[in-house]
Amino acid sequence: MRLMTFLIWAALITPAWSAELRVGAAAVPITPPVGIPMAGYYSERGAQGVHDDLHAKAIVLESGGKTAALLVLDLISTPRGLVEEARREIERTTRLRGADVMISATHTHTGPVLDRNSRFGGQSDVVRDYLSGLPAKLAEAVRQAESKLTPAKARAACGREASIAFNRRYHMTDGTVGWNPGKLNPRVLKPAGPIDPEVPIVTFESTGGKPLATYVNYAVHLDNIGQPQISADLPYTLGRALADFQGPEMITVFSAGCCGDVNHIDVRWREPQRGFANAARMGTILAAEVLRAWPHLQPIDATAIRVKSTMVSLALPEVGEDDVKKAQTVVERMRGQGPARPSFLEMVQAFKVLDVAAREGRPQEVEVQVIAVGNQLAWVSLPGEIFAELGLAIKQDSPFARTIIAELANGAIGYIPARRAYAQGNYEVVSARCAAGSGERLVDAAVGLLKDLYEEDAQPSRSESAAAGRPK
Repeated sequence: MRLMTFLIWAALITPAWSAELRVGAAAVPITPPVGIPMAGYYSERGAQGVHDDLHAKAIVLESGGKTAALLVLDLISTPRGLVEEARREIERTTRLRGADVMISATHTHTGPVLDRNSRFGGQSDVVRDYLSGLPAKLAEAVRQAESKLTPAKARAACGREASIAFNRRYHMTDGTVGWNPGKLNPRVLKPAGPIDPEVPIVTFESTGGKPLATYVNYAVHLDNIGQPQISADLPYTLGRALADFQGPEMITVFSAGCCGDVNHIDVRWREPQRGFANAARMGTILAAEVLRAWPHLQPIDATAIRVKSTMVSLALPEVGEDDVKKAQTVVERMRGQGPARPSFLEMVQAFKVLDVAAREGRPQEVEVQVIAVGNQLAWVSLPGEIFAELGLAIKQDSPFARTIIAELANGAIGYIPARRAYAQGNYEVVSARCAAGSGERLVDAAVGLLKDLYEEDAQPSRSESAAAGRPK
C-alpha cells in the first residue's frame, strides 16, 4: 500500500517536461521541371531555368512520447488540398500524426503554380504531374528527419532587422492609401501600417554539440527576383551563409512571418531593388543579424511538446449578381489588346469576385495551429497572407516569451487584411477572399490556443506544489 502511495505521489510531482528531447532535420529537393508555369503574378510565364533548388525542409521534435514537425516549403503557398494529402502520406510513412505537422510556405514568387484551376497555366500537364508527386516528397522530408532523431538541446534568441522590410501601403497627399507607390514619389506621406522587425531564431544541436538545424522567421515578401528562373529567393543566401558558419550538414529553415502588407521596396531610396543581386543582399543582411544574435542564444526547455489546432469559419466578402457579370466581362477583355484591356486592379477584383461566387455562400473554413515546447516557445500557423499588425497583436497577447508566427501555413486563402484596412481599399483589400474582421478572428483563435497550451504546461507545477503541501 505504501509503495502504491509513493508511486502515485512521485507521478504527481514529476514534471511532464523531464523527458529527453530528440530532434531530427532533413531537406528534400522539390524543384519543378524547366518550363513549368510560375506563380506570383497575374500573367502566365514559364520557368526558363533554375538558379537554385527549391526544398521541403523538416524539423521533427520528440519528447515524452509526443512528436511534432515543422515543415517549410520553398513555394508560394500551401493549398489546403496539398496539406491534407501530405499529412495523409506522412501518417502512412512515419509515426507522426498528420495533425501534429505544421506545413508552411516561404512565399517565393519564383516557384511553380500550385493551383490546378489557376488561369495562368494551372491546367497544364506539367503542373498536374508536379503536384501529383509533391505530397510524397513532403512526407519524405518528414520521414528522413524522423529517421535522424537524436538527443538534442534547443536554444533561442531574437534579433531585430528593420532595414530590409517596409510596409507597402502608404497614406498619400490626396487622402487615399496607395500600394507600392513607387520610389521617391512626392505624394507619399507615411506608411499606413507597421512592419514586424523581429528575427526569431531557434537552434537545435545534438547533446554532443553537433549543429542540426536553425529555424529563422522574418516578415517580408519574397518577391525580389522577377525573372523566369526557379529560386528560393533570399533564403538561398541565408542558408549558404549560416552553413558557412555552422557547417554544411546544418539545415537552415526559413519561414515567412506576417507580411501581407510588407515588402522589400524602400521608397526613399532611388536605386532599383530587383533581381538575384537584391535577394542576395537581403539574405546577407538577414544572415548577419542572425549571427549578431548568436551570442545571445539562451537554452530552451523544449521537452514538453504540445500541439493544438482549431478550425475557424471566416465570412465571405459580399458579391452580387452585377459583380459577377462585370467580372466575367473583365475576363473577356483580358483576351484582347489595346486600351480596352482591363487595369491591374480590375483583374484582381474580377478574379476575387468569381472565386467568391463559386463558393455559393460557403464560408472559408481555415485552420489555426499552435506547436508549443515548454513554457517559453510556441509556433503559430495562420492560413494566408496576414497583415503585420495582426501578427504583432498575437505576439503582444501571447503568454509565451517567444512566439513565432508562420503565415501561409496549413492552407492559404490569399490576403487577410486588418479590419481597418478594408475602408482604405487598394490591392490587398480588393483581392481578399474573406470579409472584414476575419484577421481579428484569427488573432483571437491563435491567442486562445496559446493560452490553453501555456496553462497545460503549468499544470505539472501545480500538481507538484499541491503534492508538496500534503502531510506525510
